[in-house]
Amino acid sequence: MSWACKAGRAWSRRWRTPGVARRIEQQRFQGGRRAFASGLQTKPTPSQLEARIAAIPIEQYRNFCIVAHIDHGKSTLSDRLLELTQTISKSDGNKQILDKLDVERERGITVKAQTCTMLFHHKGRDYLIHLVDTPGHVDFRAEVTRSYASCGGALLLIDASQGIQAQTVSNFHLAFSQDLALIPVINKIDMASADIPRVLGQMETTLELPPEDALYVSAKTGKGVDAILPAVVERIPPPVGDAGKPLKFLLVDSWYDNFRGVVLLVRVFDGSVRAGDKVVSLGTGTQHTVGQVGVQYPDATPQTVLRAGQVGYVFFNPGMKRIQDAKLGDTYTTVGKEAAVEPCPGFEEPKPMVFVAAFPTDPADYSQLADSLNQLVLNDRSITLQKDFSEALGAGWRLGFLGSLHCSVFQDRLKQEHGRSIIITEPTVPTKIVYADGSEEIVRNPALFPDSSNNRIRAAQIFEPYVKATIALPKEYLGRVIELCEANRGEQRSLEFFDSEQVILVYDIPAAQLVEDLFGKLKSISKGYAAMDYEDIGWRRSQLVKLQLLVNKVPVDAICRVLHASQADRVARGWVTKFKEHVDRQMFEVIIQAVVGNKVLARETIKPFRKDVLAKLHAADVSRRRKLLEKQKEGRKRLKAVGNVVIDQSAFQSFLTK
Repeated sequence: MSWACKAGRAWSRRWRTPGVARRIEQQRFQGGRRAFASGLQTKPTPSQLEARIAAIPIEQYRNFCIVAHIDHGKSTLSDRLLELTQTISKSDGNKQILDKLDVERERGITVKAQTCTMLFHHKGRDYLIHLVDTPGHVDFRAEVTRSYASCGGALLLIDASQGIQAQTVSNFHLAFSQDLALIPVINKIDMASADIPRVLGQMETTLELPPEDALYVSAKTGKGVDAILPAVVERIPPPVGDAGKPLKFLLVDSWYDNFRGVVLLVRVFDGSVRAGDKVVSLGTGTQHTVGQVGVQYPDATPQTVLRAGQVGYVFFNPGMKRIQDAKLGDTYTTVGKEAAVEPCPGFEEPKPMVFVAAFPTDPADYSQLADSLNQLVLNDRSITLQKDFSEALGAGWRLGFLGSLHCSVFQDRLKQEHGRSIIITEPTVPTKIVYADGSEEIVRNPALFPDSSNNRIRAAQIFEPYVKATIALPKEYLGRVIELCEANRGEQRSLEFFDSEQVILVYDIPAAQLVEDLFGKLKSISKGYAAMDYEDIGWRRSQLVKLQLLVNKVPVDAICRVLHASQADRVARGWVTKFKEHVDRQMFEVIIQAVVGNKVLARETIKPFRKDVLAKLHAADVSRRRKLLEKQKEGRKRLKAVGNVVIDQSAFQSFLTK
């Protein structure tokens, strides 16, 4: 045996000696920590990460989220913080690293709240910091609310040029009600249009936040970002938890993995959880065996244990198959310890506000499209999905969304991730009917709404959902915005000038008006400067009617809508004019009508093709001429009585496309 081989075996035996192995590992860990602290080390391995986390007490944990109005720079700031803590490298490819979906990167918005664990060395100590990047659009407010449950504080990000916007105010009040420690951060200070004194004044008057508490950063260039994490350590309290108590963790979020089943994002309050533990849901009573635990760093990184105060992921073995079984806000504990653990307050499930009917562009693709829809719904529990059928468009589905943007994002994801397109009907909102006998009915499909000619509906009370809309805008656009709100049946609640340039308007507006592109109209008349936030305020009685399109007196169920009586005439005229453009001429006359009950509000007629039956006759043969014309007229009447109007599916697709 050679000398080198003997030396190798000797080293191998020495490595297997526990004391030597422990000293070598400690030297590696200490050296790694010094290199990390000096900014020279790259991302640690999972074992190094776990060793560092194990050495950090709960007093040095910090959980926080970044909240702001849409497009104020949350995801960009998250990237800078991840780079600062060496969680990701500084490269052009690491942009919007927490925006996992293609549609998020393409649109530049955050749709799904994403989490990440970071290690930060400050004043000779390691800190375990958990960051949540939240969406800014009002449609995804539920994501923000759930994020607060796992956090002890928040960075309230404000654009230095735009100032405080509607969603800024909404997020502030939501965080304040949850007793979160708030750190105001003024972003985009490098922009030429930045007006920091104005923003500080708005902060003090509107949010009552001291100007001296603000941090000034440019997330794009990285200027001032290094002051954020020290402020997080000093101003945000550590999470409360006791490792000696029975296990208690809160289910904050979940998503579906094709191999692991449902993966749970959890906040551990007490005790610890590791692979192999038997846990039970206090909400449903179902028991599971933990398959793996870990943290997002920024991708899923397995760990041996999750301790009190940490936020991480858990999945079971065997995996949970249905995402509906993972009830958000549920509390889990160790089997047998149910009596010793008090459940956490749950979350309010988000309710769909907008409903659409969806149909395949090619009926032969129904089964493949059904699979694609089910996969998307698995990862977005706020979408409701029911089977539907239309005489005009065939088999389809009725989908419920949180808002118009949510619906649009869903369509983009379906096309990008699955390569499929669908025909979407006009978005509608639910309607409540209270009959004379006291019974109630919620109608989500306009085709199922009773006609006004129905005696029972005449005696009933009809209600529609309303929202409280908060609009922040420059004062020069105040007149136009008020006109827009009044035209959309809005009722003004308040008008407040919170500085010399900015105004906050509060209106009660029917939810049905929001889905008619109220956001787009608001941006258009204010040149993009106005911003709106809204919240559901319940039902209000209203004068609603069912507008139906008829073709030769036969209802077209795909084109039907419940709307306010004052809007029926305008919509009816637009319908018949537009639909006429997409219907081919027939051998008989086609009559297109828009009706409310038995009343025709608008009509268009498509003239038939005409065959020249007189071509073979002599000009002087008057009686024969009259006889042939009468015969042609009678034939058309019979054809009209028994003939069906052939309307190609592309006509519906063109009509339903805005």
